[in-house]
Amino acid sequence: MAVEIKFRNVTLGYDRHPAVHHLNGEVASGALLAVIGPNGAGKSTLLRGLAGILKPLSGSIDLGGLNVRDIAYLPQSVDIDRSFPISVFDFVGSGLWRSTGPFGGIGKAAREKILAALAAVGLNGFENRSIGTLSGGQMQRMLFARVLLQDARLIVLDEPFNAIDAKTSADLIALVGRWHGEGRTVLAALHDLEMVRSHFPETLLLARGPVAWGPTAEALTPENLLVAMKMCEAFDDSAAACAADMPSRAA
Repeated sequence: MAVEIKFRNVTLGYDRHPAVHHLNGEVASGALLAVIGPNGAGKSTLLRGLAGILKPLSGSIDLGGLNVRDIAYLPQSVDIDRSFPISVFDFVGSGLWRSTGPFGGIGKAAREKILAALAAVGLNGFENRSIGTLSGGQMQRMLFARVLLQDARLIVLDEPFNAIDAKTSADLIALVGRWHGEGRTVLAALHDLEMVRSHFPETLLLARGPVAWGPTAEALTPENLLVAMKMCEAFDDSAAACAADMPSRAA
């Protein structure tokens, strides 16, 4: 398959303080890739870099001609200000900004698309609710509805199944499978090993740097998981950027 994303010795971090070190590798167009690792492994940092929110401290991320409008980014729900006075309908409708612009009007066709997206995630009748009234599972359904409307080639999901009920997880993982079946490239930061083994054919095991990258069964061995845990435990948060290159993988 054609390569869509290339990580070229990329280091990402905050205030010149690295969180992901010297990552090299490739993601094929249409891949379904889980990014997994212990807490503090750099998963969210990597996805923020991929979505263009965070610029690399060094190295580069080649998106193969994609621009920001081709990327749908689903943040962790804790990053959403639930006190902001916006309805479910208007929040999901922001997924159409790619085609309408942030100040474009919502006509009949756009309204029908928004209602269809809400129906697809099981939120019929929620369009006039304030986002602050939603449960955790309903919030995730709403975020997925916005991603549906973005109709993006590259979908980046940060802990999309965290702290939600089993029914919501099952419904939303089905949407991920649908996107994969449509040939979209999907990367998701996850912590549930069994979900990854059941639904994601490829995995990047991350611990500030890559531990393993390839078919999920080969990446998530007990030995690799132990290495990842020890790497994160040993990491010095006060250290400067490391100089040694880390191993690379291709998905």
